[in-house]
Amino acid sequence: MNDRKKSRRRPGRPGESHPGRAGEPPAGRPGESRPGRAGNRAARMIREQRARERRRRRALWTSVGAVFVLVIAGLIGWGVTAARNAGDFTPPAGANPEGTGIVVGSGPVDIDIYADFLCPFCKQFEQQAGETIDQLVAEGKVRVTYHPVAFLNRYSSTNYSTRSAAASGCAAQSGKFLEYARALFDRQPPEGGPGLSDDQLVDIAVEVGLGRDSFRNCVRGNTFKKWTDHVTEEASRAGVTGTPTVMVDGKPVQASAESVRAAVAAAGG
Repeated sequence: MNDRKKSRRRPGRPGESHPGRAGEPPAGRPGESRPGRAGNRAARMIREQRARERRRRRALWTSVGAVFVLVIAGLIGWGVTAARNAGDFTPPAGANPEGTGIVVGSGPVDIDIYADFLCPFCKQFEQQAGETIDQLVAEGKVRVTYHPVAFLNRYSSTNYSTRSAAASGCAAQSGKFLEYARALFDRQPPEGGPGLSDDQLVDIAVEVGLGRDSFRNCVRGNTFKKWTDHVTEEASRAGVTGTPTVMVDGKPVQASAESVRAAVAAAGG
């Protein structure tokens, strides 16, 4: 009787597990073990890491592309501005078509003279060869282009090379380039100082027969400063690195009266 009251466990159904039985693992998904779940988590972490790397690379290349576009746009803008500035000048009367110098004479042989009004050797060349060149012009043998460059601003505290060259443009505008240029050489200031003042540049113009008021307005208005910049830039592009530089039909010659005359004769002048 007492045996009947003892509890009996219900037999399990086929395939049914009883949690908590000794030696049996916890219930989980069918066929899934703990090592399998760990492997899945590791694979998921690797996939997520790779996805993050791909996103990071895309963001990096997008940034690089944006910077590249900005750089190209900046270069294009700089080129357009530089081209606009290079063409934004007014040459004085008597300038060549390129606007790089003042032309005197119309002979068959070309002479190009690059000079800085602060250059002592340019002054020497003008004093030594000026009359010879004038004679060649008068004989109809040469066409001389004077290029007043501003290479020596660093030797003046007031950019005298630029100021004097621009003033020579004012003189050219009134048909007195040669007279004014020679007067500038005669009154050439020493290197390392301020150079002649604007008022002194105007006084020289009056001495060669130009009107004071109009010349003063031209100088103080920087009328031909951009032209001077253009002449200087084009001289540098042409390979001119010092002054005086003298060329006969495009070939450099020694800056002396004898060399110029001989080169002109050899060129058929």
